[in-house]
Amino acid sequence: VYHVDDNLRCCGYYIKSCILSLMTLFSNKSTWLEVDLSAIKNNVILFTKNKKVNVMAVVKANAYGHGSVQVARTALNAGAKWLAVARAEEALELRNAKITRPIVVLGFVPMCLVEQLISHEVSMVVWDVKQIKSIAAATNALGVEAKLHVKIDTGMGRIGASVDEARRITNYVINTPSLLFEGLMTHYACADDDSLDVTRHQETVFKNIVYELSELGFVPTYTHASNSAAAMYGVRNQWDITRLGIAMYGLDSSDSCKPFEDLKPALSWKSQLIQIKTVPKGTGISYGHDYVTTKDEIIGTVSTGYADGYRRNDNNLVLVGGKRVPVVGRVCMDQFMVNLDAVPESSVEDEVVMIGTQGTECITAEELADRWNTINYEVVSTIGHRVARKYI
Repeated sequence: VYHVDDNLRCCGYYIKSCILSLMTLFSNKSTWLEVDLSAIKNNVILFTKNKKVNVMAVVKANAYGHGSVQVARTALNAGAKWLAVARAEEALELRNAKITRPIVVLGFVPMCLVEQLISHEVSMVVWDVKQIKSIAAATNALGVEAKLHVKIDTGMGRIGASVDEARRITNYVINTPSLLFEGLMTHYACADDDSLDVTRHQETVFKNIVYELSELGFVPTYTHASNSAAAMYGVRNQWDITRLGIAMYGLDSSDSCKPFEDLKPALSWKSQLIQIKTVPKGTGISYGHDYVTTKDEIIGTVSTGYADGYRRNDNNLVLVGGKRVPVVGRVCMDQFMVNLDAVPESSVEDEVVMIGTQGTECITAEELADRWNTINYEVVSTIGHRVARKYI
């Protein structure tokens, strides 16, 4: 019994030491994100259970603000076969990080970067013959093959060849020796809506195109259409690849399309109190004195601002001491103020939570999006680069 108690006591000291070390590490930063990579892994595994469909982890926009390189590695280790980005520069960042698995650029590629992508074996999405001819010219100069995914616009109204152009575009790719018809794809516009009518229509249009092209002998290596919402709800045909975006981060696709219960949010956004003072009644707080104290109030200053991505809305709340406290006055570029009357025991360096859990309280990215009259995608993807990312 003595030895068991002694071991438990040592274990307790060790855990306490680790917690204090983490607190010291985080407190050295003005504001930071804690990204739970085990949550990313869990979320990817939920979608890799279907062995017939490859998962393409979408890590564009710095992995929706979570950190592209770290999330990419975690997703690949969890079973994802592909990575997807929006910009050529994002693909090259992954290659520079020694990530060698297949990557596709979903958006526009400037001609000045085409040769680099080809050299690094990065796949490109195409939708226009002129664009394809330029890529073919680059392959001739390099003497290597370019991997292309032809995108068909089945109802998104964004990039993509029209249904009528699909045959001509694909024919050109097939008959150009230096080009590989690696993929055929589309994108669903309303997969996260209550009604699936639009998605069903797009699904039918795409299915007909795939069949028509296959009858002509135009068969790509991969066919893909589903995003997170389509993969979770309503779309029968998942084709060869599921493009896993918002669900990989454990976030809702929309108010009407909630993620699987087993998905876990990966991101918490935190800061700390850098000053606390009691100010008298009638004191103006922050620029413009939009907020004036109505009595003696405890005001804390938090080391986060709109330059970090925290918006200048009037109804912001954060967590301090396990309680919700209001942000008062205008959010500044680098700081904002909070009323701490509900937590008078607060101290300088205490943790402040903008997104995440503290005690029994939680502020989600979805709640913050509602307060900012936007969507959770925008909330997390616009958190600034100067906000440190810490991986757990």
